[in-house]
Amino acid sequence: MSLRPYRDIQRRKSRQIHVGKVAVGGDAPISVQTMTNTLTHDVAATVAQIKRSEEAGVDIVRVSCPDEESTAGLKHIVKQVSVPIVADIHFHYKRALEAAAAGAACLRINPGNIGSAARVKEVVQAAKDHGCSMRIGVNAGSLERHLLEKYGEPCPDAMVESALEHMKILQDLDFHEFKVSVKASDVFLAVAAYQALADACDYPLHVGITEAGGTRSGTVKSSIGMGSLLWAGIGDTIRVSLSAEPEEEVRVGFEMLKSLDLRHRGVRIVSCPSCARQGFNVIKTVEVLEKRLAHIAEPVSLSIIGCVVNGPGEARETDIGLTGGGSGSHKMYIGGLADHNVNDEEKIDHIVKLVEKKAAEMAAAKLAAASQSHAAE
Repeated sequence: MSLRPYRDIQRRKSRQIHVGKVAVGGDAPISVQTMTNTLTHDVAATVAQIKRSEEAGVDIVRVSCPDEESTAGLKHIVKQVSVPIVADIHFHYKRALEAAAAGAACLRINPGNIGSAARVKEVVQAAKDHGCSMRIGVNAGSLERHLLEKYGEPCPDAMVESALEHMKILQDLDFHEFKVSVKASDVFLAVAAYQALADACDYPLHVGITEAGGTRSGTVKSSIGMGSLLWAGIGDTIRVSLSAEPEEEVRVGFEMLKSLDLRHRGVRIVSCPSCARQGFNVIKTVEVLEKRLAHIAEPVSLSIIGCVVNGPGEARETDIGLTGGGSGSHKMYIGGLADHNVNDEEKIDHIVKLVEKKAAEMAAAKLAAASQSHAAE
């Protein structure tokens, strides 16, 4: 039994699919996605953007394929990146055929919007032939006319009915390698739709609040909506939709998962808001450390607290801790225990070295464990 049962999140049980090498659903870790905003036929710019997202830890990247030029560029893009690529298709079924042949790992498509049954069958066959999965992407802003006429406006029932209609098309063609999303820019609408869909099917769910806004407002909005779903165990893959660079969406996504103890990547900094008791400039210190530790992938925890009121307590719960002291000398904690002092002017460089050392130790331990497991097999 967990010593901290209040932190346990029971994830919804879903079937598992694959987007290229990335498992989605089942007991797989929740994957983090983003989408490029370059012109896909500009291969160099698109690859550069994907690589920045890879550095931030992205698992899956979606690119838009609105025309033949884009699907032609896609063929060159997939060869230059490490993560699986999802081709975003709307209406034009031939773009789906081209994207599958070009190496897309997944097709984001609504089967009911690409024409006749024969065309849908052709797309499904292409997905089967090339090992593509699919994502059915329902959006409150583009619901089918018959559903808007039936319900009067976008609502959870309309969104779920749309998803189920598209799902049935694929199921009737014996295709089950798909995930589903029911996104809306309205937090209440999106959450209610996802909750209903989670009860209606066992397919993996791609969670997001669409068109959430800029970095600050979109992060808050997404955290409220997506956070409540993830806390309830709903969500197998996520995208934080921000009017910001794709790599920023990735960073926010991982911060969200870290906050819920669902996945850990990079340094988790616990810091105080600062007050008159602080022994050093906490805000500036954290700002600098966030930038200098951005390259760390291992899940190191770091507490930066300005005084001794909460500093020792927070340090007990982190790998490395700094607590402000007097006369320009501060206390460093290692493994939760008071260890040594550091001068104010040396603290940032010193902390960076300690974190890098801890990360290297964690990476080495992980590699050793993997080697041992492989040898046992």
